[in-house]
Amino acid sequence: MKIGILGASTMGTGLIQICAQHGFDVVYRARRHESVTSAYEKVAANYEFMISKGWLTPEARDESLARISGSVDIEILKDSDFVIEAASESMATKKELFRQLDEMCRPEVILATNTSSLSITEIASVTKRDDKVIGMHFFNPAAVMKLVEMIPGYNTSQETIDFAIDMAKRLDKVPIVVTEAPGFVVNRMLVPMMNEAVSIYAEGLAKAEDIDMAMKLGANHPMGPLALADLVGLDIVLSIMDVLYEEFREPKYRAHSLLRKMVRAGKLGQKTGEGFYKY
Repeated sequence: MKIGILGASTMGTGLIQICAQHGFDVVYRARRHESVTSAYEKVAANYEFMISKGWLTPEARDESLARISGSVDIEILKDSDFVIEAASESMATKKELFRQLDEMCRPEVILATNTSSLSITEIASVTKRDDKVIGMHFFNPAAVMKLVEMIPGYNTSQETIDFAIDMAKRLDKVPIVVTEAPGFVVNRMLVPMMNEAVSIYAEGLAKAEDIDMAMKLGANHPMGPLALADLVGLDIVLSIMDVLYEEFREPKYRAHSLLRKMVRAGKLGQKTGEGFYKY
């Protein structure tokens, strides 16, 4: 089976890695030539790390890398048997990409979106196969995190749901089926917590390190909320908060002004080298 990955940023790269590692041929599309190269190099580096830990053999690395090919041309996805879109968290972007995928892919091909908060039904509405569109929300880092939220749209068929669940299990993930709603399950709870941590920081109640330490030692979280926001990307956190607020219109889902200001300043966390911490 050939899996197409649309997007080669952090999440897309993680999906490329695990799909190839689990025996699937992988084709991926990135917007820039340098992103095509850097995604492949990052996957190769991750495999090297796994070899150093004894989790992967050199032979398995070579076989996995041989299954991967990328391009800036979206036509590389044309012959895919299954596609996972992992582009930016923008409804307009995703709808345009799904229009293109719907036109080029065979009618029977299931199209999944890795959206972390957006409506599957709205994304599917631009296609002629809304029964074959589903949300598969992987978590960062995709190669490590076990959970996948499976989100059917209004017209998603049971056959599509069953197929996506089976695919998640073949990637050694644990799928849960979630009724479509803003933020789904995890981000509906988690992202407002990160936003509240931004509020506490902005009020000067504690330093970033101490806010994170409080949740690590006081709530047994493996990572503090501000460090987690940096890992996820402050632009993604803001985008999800905006989706929650737009859908629910409740004050508790209003993004803090400091979060918005940091995104405008390009301080997005680990991917830009600075957020609440410097990297």
